Amino acid sequence: MTQEMLDRIIEMAWEDRTPFKAIAFQFELSEAAVIRLMRKHLRKTSFVLWRKRVKSGNGKKYEINRNKNAIRFKSKMQRTITLNKISKR
Repeated sequence: MTQEMLDRIIEMAWEDRTPFKAIAFQFELSEAAVIRLMRKHLRKTSFVLWRKRVKSGNGKKYEINRNKNAIRFKSKMQRTITLNKISKR
């Protein structure tokens, strides 16, 4: 696994809105494998905070906790972002 892939998996795992199914689909990693990866590559305190957030009832990592009718927000600025820089207007 490359460093870029590892960084992307950790980033997706940190995001509350990205479900484990999305990580499994894109990287073929089970939830248990993601947890092992996070445990290995995060500091202990960071891992504990992440697990607490994921396991809480407010987390959206599991599709069962998601609101099926929620509309996704897309910023109007999103289309102008390139290479992590906002283009000048």
